[in-house]
Amino acid sequence: MNIYKDYLKEIEERKQQGLHPKPIDGAELLSEIIAQIKDSGNADRADSLQFFIYNTLPGTTSAAGVKAKFLKEIILGESIVEEITPTYAFELLSHMKGGPSIEVLLDLALGQDLVIAQQASDVLKTQVFLYEADTDRLKEAFNNGNEIAKEIIESYAQAEFFTKLPEAPEEVKVVTYIAGEGDISTDLLSPGNQAHSRSDRELHGLCMMTPAAQQEIKALQAQHPDKSVMLIAEKGTMGVGSSRMSGVNNVALWTGKQASPYIPFVNIAPIVAGTNGISPIFLTTVDVTGGIGIDLQNWVKKVDAEGNVIRNENNEPILEEVYSVATGTVLTINTKTKKLYNGDLEVKDISKSFTPQKMEFIKAGGSYAIVFGKKLQTWASNILGIEIPTVYAPSKEITKEGVGLTAVEKIFNRNAVGVAPGKLLHAGSDVRVEVNIVGSQDTTGLMTAQELESMAATVISPIVDGAYQSGCHTASVWDKKAQANIPRLMKFMNDFGLITARDPKGEYHAMTDVIHKVLNDITIDEWAIIIGGDSHTRMSKGVAFGADSGTVALALATGEASMPIPESVKVTFKGDMKAHMDFRDVVHATQLQMLQQFGGENVFQGRIIEVHIGTLPADQAFTFTDWTAEMKAKASICISEDDTLIESLEIAKGRIQIMIDKGMDNHLQVLQGLINKANKRITEIKSGEKPALTPDSNAKYYAEVVVDLDAIVEPMIADPDVNNEDVSKRYTHDTIRDLTYYGGDKKVDLGFVGSCMVHKGDLKIVSQMLRNIEKQNGKVEFQAPLVVAAPTYNIIDELKAEGDWELLEKYSGFEFNDNAPKGAARTEYENMMYLERPGCNLCMGNQEKAEKGDTVLATSTRLFQGRVVEDSERKKGESLLASTPVVVLSAIIGRIPSIEEYKEAVEGIDLTTFIPSIKELVTVGH
Repeated sequence: MNIYKDYLKEIEERKQQGLHPKPIDGAELLSEIIAQIKDSGNADRADSLQFFIYNTLPGTTSAAGVKAKFLKEIILGESIVEEITPTYAFELLSHMKGGPSIEVLLDLALGQDLVIAQQASDVLKTQVFLYEADTDRLKEAFNNGNEIAKEIIESYAQAEFFTKLPEAPEEVKVVTYIAGEGDISTDLLSPGNQAHSRSDRELHGLCMMTPAAQQEIKALQAQHPDKSVMLIAEKGTMGVGSSRMSGVNNVALWTGKQASPYIPFVNIAPIVAGTNGISPIFLTTVDVTGGIGIDLQNWVKKVDAEGNVIRNENNEPILEEVYSVATGTVLTINTKTKKLYNGDLEVKDISKSFTPQKMEFIKAGGSYAIVFGKKLQTWASNILGIEIPTVYAPSKEITKEGVGLTAVEKIFNRNAVGVAPGKLLHAGSDVRVEVNIVGSQDTTGLMTAQELESMAATVISPIVDGAYQSGCHTASVWDKKAQANIPRLMKFMNDFGLITARDPKGEYHAMTDVIHKVLNDITIDEWAIIIGGDSHTRMSKGVAFGADSGTVALALATGEASMPIPESVKVTFKGDMKAHMDFRDVVHATQLQMLQQFGGENVFQGRIIEVHIGTLPADQAFTFTDWTAEMKAKASICISEDDTLIESLEIAKGRIQIMIDKGMDNHLQVLQGLINKANKRITEIKSGEKPALTPDSNAKYYAEVVVDLDAIVEPMIADPDVNNEDVSKRYTHDTIRDLTYYGGDKKVDLGFVGSCMVHKGDLKIVSQMLRNIEKQNGKVEFQAPLVVAAPTYNIIDELKAEGDWELLEKYSGFEFNDNAPKGAARTEYENMMYLERPGCNLCMGNQEKAEKGDTVLATSTRLFQGRVVEDSERKKGESLLASTPVVVLSAIIGRIPSIEEYKEAVEGIDLTTFIPSIKELVTVGH
């Protein structure tokens, strides 16, 4: 069997699933297809032409290289293909998005045949994905007096690749589809348990929502062929939980438009909306595809004649509908007036959806083309020695005289690109910034690799301090899907220049450490900007933004990101933390007290939480910053005392050294470079040359939240409230309850201690509690399973050295074995403790899950429907979130404990305590 016959066999197998042929990315298969095209009598010639023209992936795939070379042969007359004229060959090259296609176009444009050179030049003027190797060739030809090169560079300086595009349509007619009531997690659009198929876009598209919902969308499209379907989160926020490029890809696949007739299953321009808008990180992903995200505000709080909010018996605001967006409603989006209309009736001003920058994304078909276009225009203008012509909307620059800077404003000003020296920017400004640290995780990594290939990138940007590819999301089960995907991903990323969890050469032990923990360690400057392919990219040093796989690819390729400077909410603490409380309870209480202080308004949403953590080192402080994703914040920044920051940096240095000792550093010595930067930063702090980052005393905040530690007297639990009569109140992270609420009798079917929310101290708490209960009862018996997954290997090594791991082993019924990892996900659990491999485990929901219908108590962050546990016919699955001691005790007694039982169980245990700083952590004046 040859490779083409194997491809035909795969096509037949995909037909059984209702799928089209898989797009071709391999050179070997495409070479065989080209041979069949050249053979005029070949029985497979017609199909081969279709595959070559319409089913080959562009960019830097090996197939793209073969395709570009064959098109060059056709243009030069070296190969004659009746169906592909030289003119058509140029058109096909114009859709290949960089890499080999640019190389071929430059060969032709700088060649001797002037007619062909002019045609190649015309195509090159439309391209933006050029890298140094490409621009160096143009520059050299220009310096040697080549007129075509001069013409191309002049076109780039004028940004004709952008200006000659059609304008965004003035009117976009939509028909609404309510995707769900309440907050819509990206798990609905792209379930975590289907992560393995994300790079196979058509196959992955079948998992969006439900087959019934997909048919309803198709029916709406049939009824309204001239309209776009707008997916809506009624009474909620669209896209909470993660950025999930695969979610946007799925929405675009079902409701968007094809990016190019020659690129299969890559759609753009989806339209999504929510009563409470779009989750910030998800909205960034929508921008990547040139889509539209709308804050509908179609339900508002009901007020009385005096303007006071009317509340129900639960003291919650009563909502009333301002206008209907029920499924099937036809609305018109006007991009010129920036209004939403129902017929002639204006129902909402949607100006925020159509800023000048967003209009550019829509016109260009996505944000990548704008980012690369601006870089190319700047380069060309510099070559010509001219000022950069004003083509793009000027960056929004907001400067407030007499107003100091928040911490995030300081970081953005420090890392800004293209801002006049000495000019200080405040929140609301649009900024291009250099990115210091980048993280790619394994279930989105294959898509990031695809994005890098599509934008023709081959090596990491030299301005990135460090980048890491994790293996944590697929750590639980080393099944056939993981075995097929992960080694391939690790090789790609290792070749690209990232530090990888697995060594493609197998020379160091595979490390499945949770990505956020690794990024938290390799961030060695609190002035850093971090971009990571996961919503929980929330470091306790620097400011970190969770991002889609495309934005991660862009950061890796260019070392830059573009975004507005967000507003900040300042969080400080007063009072004393009770000895029986854990810091996780403080985190939950922050959410609860914030909502109480602001009448139910979530002031954190879409903003930076500037938490004056002061005395808490990075590992423990990360528990707060990690949770801020569930607070719907854009990001979080920790303000630390000098000594605390130095302690955190010393810990980070030790962890990075362990990675070096394992053999994980690359030829660029990235990890050693991070240690050197950490040493420099520590010296700066100790000498007083540059103390730890603090905001100015006269900085301006959107709001200030004061957390009263005295008011936290019981452990706090985030409850998905699955039976709330108001569907929109289910599965949010806003229902925070104390232990007493449950009356000591709510059954728990499984406990989970793990994910990025725990640190070494949590694992020590588990062992200390087992020791306590053994002492009290003579033995420990579990009434429910307890799954324990350390976030990193170094934590296990430290626990072994300190004697805690031995106690955990004593009470475990299962312990992971790296030499014989699980080949299938567990579906049933016994009442015992499972010591699982470091990684995400149950929190990710793509491999391990609790049994359907279980009530799970977890240290995780995920309480979304179907994530940790799916519903069964008997009952809804519940994922309640609590501190480590509450989870452990609940698994031992099989129910949520009473406060008295809890206090007895934690007596004498060193919980994660927190004493607020007595210093005011600000810089006086500005």
